[in-house]
Amino acid sequence: MTDSPSLRIRAFATGGTIDKVYFDATSSYEIGDPQIGPLLKEANVTFEFEVVSLLRKDSLELTDDDRRMIRDSVESAPETRILITHGTDTMTDTAAVLKGIEGKTIVFTGSMLPAKFRQNDALFNVGCAVGAVQTLPPGVYIAMNGCIFPAGTVRKNRDKRRFETITGDQDSV
Repeated sequence: MTDSPSLRIRAFATGGTIDKVYFDATSSYEIGDPQIGPLLKEANVTFEFEVVSLLRKDSLELTDDDRRMIRDSVESAPETRILITHGTDTMTDTAAVLKGIEGKTIVFTGSMLPAKFRQNDALFNVGCAVGAVQTLPPGVYIAMNGCIFPAGTVRKNRDKRRFETITGDQDSV
């Protein structure tokens, strides 16, 4: 975690599908421990990172108070590079609340399948988000499906299981 002392990323985990685990006793999926830390360790990253678990909620359950708390946490973080794992259903809503935070590059990501599934999109999306948070100027972005979108320009297309620009074009950063 520490070969590159000049780069430090703060990751905030808020729940969502990326953190879901299957509970056999109840035959249901529930939000488990944040998966961003294990994913970064598995990827053998050489930068410093800290994972802070803010919430363990499905994004459809997030409230305005939750979003204000996420904003407050990002604003008070000493790091300028922020990665947020979030449920995909309302990721764009929370990203909109964080717009206007100055001097920080904030990248949201998540997954359509739990990170603990053998086949999933979690590691790929996290990798994209890590690249984005290191290279983009300050602002708020969403990293999903191999694309980076500025906040406010993207929506989730449930039928196609992907994110796309609001105009329907494939434009991204």
